[in-house]
Amino acid sequence: MIEWAGKRYWLVGASEGLGAALAHKMSAAGVHLVLSARSEDKLRELAASLPGKADVVTVDVSDAELVKAAAAAVGDIDGVVQIAGVYWPFGANNWDADQATAMADINFTGAMRLMGAVVPKFVERDAGHIVLTGSLSGFRGLPGAAAYTSSKAGVMTLAESLYADLRKTNVRVQLVNPGFVKTRLTDKNDFKMPFIMEPEDAAREFFEHMNTDAFKRSFPTLFSWVFRGSQFLPDWLYYRLFA
Repeated sequence: MIEWAGKRYWLVGASEGLGAALAHKMSAAGVHLVLSARSEDKLRELAASLPGKADVVTVDVSDAELVKAAAAAVGDIDGVVQIAGVYWPFGANNWDADQATAMADINFTGAMRLMGAVVPKFVERDAGHIVLTGSLSGFRGLPGAAAYTSSKAGVMTLAESLYADLRKTNVRVQLVNPGFVKTRLTDKNDFKMPFIMEPEDAAREFFEHMNTDAFKRSFPTLFSWVFRGSQFLPDWLYYRLFA
């Protein structure tokens, strides 16, 4: 079990949903949080509801200069948790170029910008904790979700590569791959979402993983087996089953 009391963590994507639920878990454990997202009002409301210390620093991860400015305002931290993301459900047959670019620019490139602001500092001092948020949808291409799936696959590969580079240092890298979590984003879906979780339940899984030395956790467990197992299927069978 990690000793959390007094640690200072930057939680990016904290304003609602899984991010807000995780903020409550971390704050209850004694973490001094720096809450970031685009909505200052929601962040301040969340900060006021937490049992522990919380600062608010707004940021738009799609803007490199704003990320740099936010990182400077945040200052020294023990760890960073990346959850910020956007989602619209569509595929090739009803492609929306603006929304597709936004998913790439916030979900993946936003994570890359955030890593650029914190990884060099962690490496220089040989200490830090990085937690990136992927998705079960990122294990392999899915129909009707090209932009979102590819953006999450990028985050997952980013985490894997950082882990490969830093696994023998004192900079800890972890990856969390949730399935469906009930938020305003999944409310956009018009299809049945198996094993959908409440944000509080997903946050519990998320924080439990942060308390381990393991690199990756994908949940819900039974549902994750479908996605992880699909990686071993030959193309002809995979696309016959999933597309």
